Amino acid sequence: MLEKVIENWPSRLDYIRASRGSPMPEIIFKIDEAHFWLNGYVNKQNCRIWSEANPRVYVETPLHPEKLTVWCALWAGGILLQKR
Repeated sequence: MLEKVIENWPSRLDYIRASRGSPMPEIIFKIDEAHFWLNGYVNKQNCRIWSEANPRVYVETPLHPEKLTVWCALWAGGILLQKR
């Protein structure tokens, strides 16, 4: 991943230079969302949990457990937050 950043560095630097003094950076949003399962389930693709217990043991869970989704956006005007 570091190699991609280094390869992309000239275009990133051009973008930073072009955006100086312009109002454009004020309207850029940084957006993310996360899902929190109410039964304690953890999405193993997004999290790594290390344990001394047997990793091959599994526990059956419902196909679609209840979850809370939190969505957040950051921009120059503040923070937008929504819970679903």
